[in-house]
Amino acid sequence: MANPKPLILIVEDDPELANLISDQLESSGMLTQVHHRAANVTRYLQNNFANLMLLDVNLPDQSGFSLVEVLRKENIELPIIFLTGNDSETDRVRGLEMGGDDYIVKPFSFSELVARINAVLRRAETSKDARVTKNASVTEEPFDFQGALVNPERMEIKFPDGKMEKIGRKELGILAFLNANPDTVITRRTLIHGVWGIHADVRSRSLDQYIVKVRSLYQAHGLNLDAFKTIHGVGYIYNTKGGDEE
Repeated sequence: MANPKPLILIVEDDPELANLISDQLESSGMLTQVHHRAANVTRYLQNNFANLMLLDVNLPDQSGFSLVEVLRKENIELPIIFLTGNDSETDRVRGLEMGGDDYIVKPFSFSELVARINAVLRRAETSKDARVTKNASVTEEPFDFQGALVNPERMEIKFPDGKMEKIGRKELGILAFLNANPDTVITRRTLIHGVWGIHADVRSRSLDQYIVKVRSLYQAHGLNLDAFKTIHGVGYIYNTKGGDEE
């Protein structure tokens, strides 16, 4: 089976240039989606997936830089290559520091553009190799969670009784998310998006099943998860400071 074609968002206020880029990328085996305004991009990515975005810095409704800030606040992440006619070193540095994967100055050759897109896509795919959920990677350091040592690299938990237990990807993601967000009310949707990703179609019942697995595993080794409380009708809190939040 052939690999699926990557979908590239082309965010460019010049319709003629956007169409030229689209034609070149599609002739190179990619799919494209063209947008001329930042607001349209935000709406699209709230409900759809893309492999990479080519982003013009100067858009009619807001700058490409501010669009990236909006996407980050929406928890929408994807590789970004900035396209601009401005060769300012300040803008280059700003774009890369914001998380841009490359910065290409107009005019550019289409062969170079395709090569750079492919390079970023390869890096993005490689970076996912160690990631078991959106928020958890096997390269992360072990952490203590309610008296047990969670080891992401080995995907296991060591309990005080000396026993080791393997854990699944999603259980690891849930523990890692709670550990990173203590004493904060976490809605069910936030937890699902944090572990499965913003575009995941995961029902609350599935989330409940994974949480039951985690609680049962701790109980089997004489530990409780009383600090991990359910806030009925809202979500959860990992309450490390004590007190009753239910």
